[in-house]
Amino acid sequence: MGLAFAVASASAQTKLRAWNIHPDGYPVTEAMKSFADQVNKGTQGRYQIEVFSNATLGDQPKAVQMLKSGEIDLAEFSSGPLSDAVPGIKVLNLPFLFTDSAHMFRHLDGKLGERFAANLKGAGFVVLGWYDGGARSFYCAGRSPSNLRDLAGASIRVQQSEIFVEMVKLLDAKPVPLPFKEVMAGFEKGTIDCAENNMPSYEATGHYKLAKSVYVTNHVVSPEALVVSAALWGKLTEADRKVFQDAGVRSALLMRELWNKRVAQAQEATAKQGSQFVRVKDVSPFVRRMSPLYAKYMNDPTTREELLSIIADK
Repeated sequence: MGLAFAVASASAQTKLRAWNIHPDGYPVTEAMKSFADQVNKGTQGRYQIEVFSNATLGDQPKAVQMLKSGEIDLAEFSSGPLSDAVPGIKVLNLPFLFTDSAHMFRHLDGKLGERFAANLKGAGFVVLGWYDGGARSFYCAGRSPSNLRDLAGASIRVQQSEIFVEMVKLLDAKPVPLPFKEVMAGFEKGTIDCAENNMPSYEATGHYKLAKSVYVTNHVVSPEALVVSAALWGKLTEADRKVFQDAGVRSALLMRELWNKRVAQAQEATAKQGSQFVRVKDVSPFVRRMSPLYAKYMNDPTTREELLSIIADK
């Protein structure tokens, strides 16, 4: 009887694979491990999730395809691949749209997040929690910007993204699209003057060793999302779906808490190494410069409604 029960229990276990791009110890990875533990407990061990961190299963574009094909079951994605699936999400990367993460999550934990989640579900992604993608600022080598004019003429590394390229052009600077892993070499060779990213990335990459001047603009505050494949979601019972959803919400809150601590640690550590931080006092000159970019997305029917709802709650 005992052996039969053990065999039945083993056969009832479902092992799931979860992907993320970040290393062990990073807020995203730790939050996903917490999510896996909660699902394991909530389903009495019937669902066991293994978290594969550091993009060990492949890069982000590959992971998107793996999720759709069923090779992985869960993942934590930045807004890039999500906006490829649902174009309206592009609006979340517009500069100076959100004042801070609290402002962003007020929307994503409410009706706007529900609308995005419904659209993403139709594209094969079921959102379980909105994670913090961080606030991005400029950091430079050889120049110390303290106002908008100081960025004019600078060669600034950007992601290969239409919004980021256009943003830098509107600052009268030169966008230099480069893969993230080539940013350090760009500073060393002098092919870029500045780059822009969140503070944990600035520290973790060692960019602070060459780019000591940080202009804290927080120009883009964007989310990431913990998602499960629609295929797996369709197989879950209502009770198990609730376990996954509750675990997702709790993991998102944990991630945000860990992220805020990580940002503070990164700023403290880089300041000790000589980084100088200048905070933007008034974003209105930047916002005025971005008018053509806002107008473009306001005229796009796939992003107009989302943009209007955010602006109305400034």
